[in-house]
Amino acid sequence: MLVIRGNRHLTVREVADEVSISIGSCHQIFTEKLQMRRVSAKFVPRLLTDGQKENRDKISQELLANANGNENFLKNIITGDETWVYGYDVETKMKSSQWMGKGSPRQKKARISRSKIKVMLVVFFDWKGIVYPEFVPRGQVVNKQLYRKQTVVPGSFSAFEGCCAQEQA
Repeated sequence: MLVIRGNRHLTVREVADEVSISIGSCHQIFTEKLQMRRVSAKFVPRLLTDGQKENRDKISQELLANANGNENFLKNIITGDETWVYGYDVETKMKSSQWMGKGSPRQKKARISRSKIKVMLVVFFDWKGIVYPEFVPRGQVVNKQLYRKQTVVPGSFSAFEGCCAQEQA
């Protein structure tokens, strides 16, 4: 146990070599006796500063208080997301069928695969469904300026505005 406490990144093989036991015995000790397992780090888009975490906590508490005080609160929220949309060959299996003579070889058609044609789609939606979709022009960066420009209701990102001001500081 002292070996692994010193460096938790060691592999079963390295620990087995260090303490002169078989790999199987070492693995059994880790998993059965010590109830340990090897876990990889979770990748996240970015690590937040303490200030960003506090700001998110404050906004979350405000949203929760509003949701608890107003049963229609969630119906007033519009949120957005973006995704890549790929172009596909729209010819279906049925459309590609044709009459052939007896004994003629069957025509081959590749399964649909992702196209090199892709475009970014930004979609805003509420509790009922899509409010506003927009395909982003090629080369346009998707950032807070684009979201501000696409905002359907002026001033609807007031909490977002405060968050951005703190990040820029």
